[in-house]
Amino acid sequence: MGLKGSAAGGGLSQCIPLTQYSLGLTGDINAVSNAHNLAMVALTSRMQHERNYDDAKLEKLSGMKRLHIDPTSVRMGWVMDFCCQALRNIIIGIESDGKSNDGFMMRSHFEIAVASEVMAILSVARDLRDLRTRMGRIVLAYDRQGKAVTTADLEVDGAMTAWLVEAVKPSMIQTIEGQPVFVHAGPFANIALGQSSIIADRLGLGLSEYHVTESGFGVDIGYEKFWNLKCRYSGLVPDAAVIVATVRALKSHGGAPVPVPGRPLPEAYSRENVGLVEAGCANLLHHIQTVRLSGVPPVVCINAFATDSPDEIRVIRRICESAGARVALSTHWEHGGDGALELADAVKEACEEPNTFAPLYSWLSPLKERIEQIATKVYGASGVAYSPRALQHLHDLQKRSDASTLGVCMVKTQYSLSDNPALKGAPQDWHLHVRDVLFYGGAGLVAPVAGDITLMPGTGSRPAFRGIDVDVETGQVSGLF
Repeated sequence: MGLKGSAAGGGLSQCIPLTQYSLGLTGDINAVSNAHNLAMVALTSRMQHERNYDDAKLEKLSGMKRLHIDPTSVRMGWVMDFCCQALRNIIIGIESDGKSNDGFMMRSHFEIAVASEVMAILSVARDLRDLRTRMGRIVLAYDRQGKAVTTADLEVDGAMTAWLVEAVKPSMIQTIEGQPVFVHAGPFANIALGQSSIIADRLGLGLSEYHVTESGFGVDIGYEKFWNLKCRYSGLVPDAAVIVATVRALKSHGGAPVPVPGRPLPEAYSRENVGLVEAGCANLLHHIQTVRLSGVPPVVCINAFATDSPDEIRVIRRICESAGARVALSTHWEHGGDGALELADAVKEACEEPNTFAPLYSWLSPLKERIEQIATKVYGASGVAYSPRALQHLHDLQKRSDASTLGVCMVKTQYSLSDNPALKGAPQDWHLHVRDVLFYGGAGLVAPVAGDITLMPGTGSRPAFRGIDVDVETGQVSGLF
């Protein structure tokens, strides 16, 4: 409904049925939202009752002891499946007519549903038992002594899991050509894990000789989290990694005018300019080296557009092959599976190469050390600068939790290797600025927030919903993409 569309592919490389896929499919995101918001209902109602009743009456009414929740230490907010910047920061529980039963008044916030910790748990859980255990570890707030208040403390974890009994099962749809596709979980890559579920991967591996799983956005975000988080949780090892590149993206990293959503694409992206493409390959080479750092063979897929010229394609091939990477031109949008045969062959060959896959860091190392390894070795930063808030939260986490059980899930822009979306190519001599550190106890994640990224995206001036409509005679939906 906003900017990105349905992420179902395009042309002859598209998942169907598009309408159902775009408008909820089996309701997994709705189930995640309900489970998440139920936790907030449990927390806020408990805070109201603890304010309104003394210990004896509270125990008589609820059968539970007072939790002494600190209203200034509530970490969780609400979620919804729309980009709504107006709900990023809100005040809830405003009393009407002086009544004390309208909730507990405090600052709160909304995040987009796919940024929910519940969605991250759905992605990393190995089965329903694992998911149920993780549901009880979600930290909602802290009490006045600094002790975590969890979903298990509020006895809401079982009901939250009930919302997810069907959602834990992957959905199978197909491409236009009838190829099976699992659709399961969708945590945003620049905010959360950005991975399809471990459960879907395990199913796919049992059903096929080659299983392809997606990591959202570039190697710096998507693959790094696949490499150091998802593979740790699943115990699975990849045989090859495909880096998808386009001439247009490389032109952007090579100095072409930055496209503005809602405005016509600058002419530089539709006219041949080998120089821009060649300059932008510095970014692609950085991604190739990162995949190599993990010990896995890289394959570069050139995702073809009709405006790409033969010379632009040739320069990408030359640069990538000189760096020792396999390269394949893929015309799957125009020709479907037939257009991806060169890519399929390249991936099969890469899968036969020796594999020395190993994590970037040890989970026994301190959190700061892991953050700095990701920043310097994956992003190419010179170092990391922390805000006082981020340092305090890191200190608190090291004190309250066993850091060796927690993965580091970076929150960063997808538009640059750095935390500044305007820095294109492969920037040098810069520092990653970590302004906050979030904690997701159920998913087992520490999330350093770098730059100005927000967990609730905004809706622009030309959103996709303006072009969506329904034929009232047939009920057919139009305008989805």
